Amino acid sequence: MSKENLLTIVVALIVGLLGGYLIFNISSSNKQEPNNAAVPLGAGSPTDYQRRIAEAEKIVAREPQNVQVWNQLANDYFDTDQPQKAVNAYTKVLELEPKNVNALTDQGIMYRRLGWYDKAIANFEKAQATDPRHLQSLYNLGVVYMNDLKQPEKAREIWTKYLQFDSTSPTAQQIKSEMQNMANMPPGMGKK
Repeated sequence: MSKENLLTIVVALIVGLLGGYLIFNISSSNKQEPNNAAVPLGAGSPTDYQRRIAEAEKIVAREPQNVQVWNQLANDYFDTDQPQKAVNAYTKVLELEPKNVNALTDQGIMYRRLGWYDKAIANFEKAQATDPRHLQSLYNLGVVYMNDLKQPEKAREIWTKYLQFDSTSPTAQQIKSEMQNMANMPPGMGKK
């Protein structure tokens, strides 16, 4: 590997880590809709994302086994609301790292965005089989059952498991609120 390629990869990883840090902090403080798992675009300008995506696409074209760059590319597609491209990039990540629970979960969120709930559930369940304490996959599994499939009892079961691992975070508080709303639903509501 040439010094130029190595430098490009290091710079891309640093930019990706910095971008991920900013995205996490902005999305944590600006979360507007509790069940929206997408990260807002406010973490970087569209030009920044376009530049990063273009650079990552060049790198993976030259180095198709570069899992870190595939993951960053998938995350950038996720962050810029390009679900089909994100699904495809996460597929590459998962070919290289089949037990990557974060990639499974993020791909599941993109499947949900596309309306492919069965695939989303399969991803979240696979993440859970790999790491039963992976909270983000548990949370999103409950979201699909509650909001998309209108199965509040299944969502309650999943979120009860979530609360066994985490009962105090902002996400846990959202779950408790949702579960309280479920308890106040008239009988038969939410069933398909």
